Amino acid sequence: MHEALANLHLLTLTPWKIIGLLGTLLFTARWFVQFYATKKNKRVTVPMSFWYLSVSGSVLTLAYFIWGKNDSVGIIQTAFPMLVSIYNVFAHLKNRDANETVTPGGPEDR
Repeated sequence: MHEALANLHLLTLTPWKIIGLLGTLLFTARWFVQFYATKKNKRVTVPMSFWYLSVSGSVLTLAYFIWGKNDSVGIIQTAFPMLVSIYNVFAHLKNRDANETVTPGGPEDR
């Protein structure tokens, strides 16, 4: 996993680095999802997909920091947002309305 797959100018890509970059991409994408939902609803909205992207992005990034880079600062700065995101997913699932219908954009896009 630490063996170089490609050397692009000053960037060496390894499988772990690709996992870390994918995690960062997912973690960043959540803000675009939140921006779109807020703009569409004309009020601040945090859709469920925001939390799913947060969890998946932080899991990948945390895996990179634990096994790929072994960076304690990266582990600490990624673990807390991951735990908060997991809490929010469970809180939403536990407290959702029984009559809530799931649409392709999520219930918050109604």
